[in-house]
Amino acid sequence: MPSPESGPRVSLGQHSLAGEHPVNQDFHGALLPGGHLLAAKGIALAIADGISSSRVGHIASQTAIRSFLDDYYATAEAWTVRRSAQRVLDAVNAWLYSQTMHGDGRFDRDSGYVCTFSALILKARQLHLLHVGDARVYRLHAQALEQLSEDHRVRHDAGSYLARALGVGSHVEIDYRCWDAEPGEIYLLATDGAHEFLDAATVHAALDQHGDALDAVAATLVEAARAAGSRDDATIQLLRIDALPSPAADQLRAQRQALPLPPPLRPGMHFEGFSIVRELQVSARSHVYLAEAEASRTPVVLKLPSTDLRENAAYLDGFVLEEWVARRVDSPHVIRAWPGTRPRQSLYVAMEFIAGQTLAQWMIDHPQPSLDAVRGIVVQLAQGIQALHRRDMLHRDLRPENVMIDASGTVRLIDLASVQVGGLAEAGQADEAAPPGTVQYLAPECLTGGPATPAADLYALAAIAYRMLSGELPYGLAAARVRTAPEARRLRRLPLASFRPDLPAWVDAVLGKALQVDPRRRQEALSEFVRDLQQPGPQFLSTRRLPLIERDPLRFWKLLSAGLALLAIVLAFGWHSAT
Repeated sequence: MPSPESGPRVSLGQHSLAGEHPVNQDFHGALLPGGHLLAAKGIALAIADGISSSRVGHIASQTAIRSFLDDYYATAEAWTVRRSAQRVLDAVNAWLYSQTMHGDGRFDRDSGYVCTFSALILKARQLHLLHVGDARVYRLHAQALEQLSEDHRVRHDAGSYLARALGVGSHVEIDYRCWDAEPGEIYLLATDGAHEFLDAATVHAALDQHGDALDAVAATLVEAARAAGSRDDATIQLLRIDALPSPAADQLRAQRQALPLPPPLRPGMHFEGFSIVRELQVSARSHVYLAEAEASRTPVVLKLPSTDLRENAAYLDGFVLEEWVARRVDSPHVIRAWPGTRPRQSLYVAMEFIAGQTLAQWMIDHPQPSLDAVRGIVVQLAQGIQALHRRDMLHRDLRPENVMIDASGTVRLIDLASVQVGGLAEAGQADEAAPPGTVQYLAPECLTGGPATPAADLYALAAIAYRMLSGELPYGLAAARVRTAPEARRLRRLPLASFRPDLPAWVDAVLGKALQVDPRRRQEALSEFVRDLQQPGPQFLSTRRLPLIERDPLRFWKLLSAGLALLAIVLAFGWHSAT
């Protein structure tokens, strides 16, 4: 069965044969989508084997395969394959386990809704393996079958039993692997009733016999397993990779390449259904205009590519990402894309207009804000960042200039151009197209070339909170010079009490944890940081009062100098009196 023309091209074959009992406990399936789902989610095939001791094992395997193939393609497009698949499998396992606990399996595990599960997903140019149990996934070589999965079976003198499977417990650990695919590779998925009786020579012989008819190849292999002595249910799936897309082939790049660059805009100009009102901002990365949608008379923000970067393909790929992200994140604390559906004639980004002031301006207007005011802003910002994280997105460029506060006091993230999308990164989206975060708020691990993580966004949020309260950066200007891990470890944070002795000491302790150079020592999640700021635990409330040298270094050195000077005078007077 060949795959659709767009995206990866594969050939599939599959066959299943019941063993020496009336009901086949194995189940298998594959889904080869078209359109945007092919690029966003890829091609999936999966195989399951219900335990033969259970009269409902076949229901477990059918449920696992059908639920997985249905629900995986319904998960958020921005999620990575791993996150999407494991979320679905967690739900499948929970349902199977609940059925087990309401049936005979409550007293006898061998009678429950239990099955093995293995899946291969080909997305863009990568293969993803999800596995639990003792079915196997192989890569075919000339002289061998390379086993890619691990058998979760415990063997002993009296026999063996499954150590891990779906439906056994309330939680299940799913093995995950990912690697680059290559055209021409052949992969084989098999339940134990088949793989225990097959080798590479048998597979190659069947391929030579049937050629491209992979369903016939799978049927021949199942029959070969039966002839070799298998009495169990036997199922085979074959995946041959015929062609892979270019690493740059994704829907965003196709959109960008299909549209010409827009002309320069000026006030009063009519442009694709908009009236240009005025210029809002011109930077090295984009030109931003306030416009009015002529059909609805509503204000809209139009962002055009920078003139200097119009020949930079990577930059242009990242440019169109902002609106794509905004359309997929639903939060009152994240800017929304303009809802219009008018076909575009040129490349631009259209976003909602937010009347208000940036957080940078708010900080100028409020140089000594109250703790409550800062907490209110931090909580809203955290909610916006969490909305991104739930969709497997990282902001990577949190700074006061990228935050807007409207007339009602609602805080919004307004610049999504640097967002890293997990799902698009897998599909070949050029991550380097996004501009780097602003150095002042960038986590130390990112300054030294490490990957961005949710902990980096947490650091940036804490740095913003620190600056709102103190008017300074937590590590001063030293962070901007960091290039290596040893340099990062030498950073010393300026205590908040040096600038705001009126604030409780626990505030500095909470911020200090979130601003740790080592991301492993920060709060585990944004929600934990927000809770600590609102309801600090004993570990923060018991914080000792900082010595003067840490609270106010300048005052300490002035007092020390004065003391030394006084001591010098006393000593000089004493020496003069003695002489």
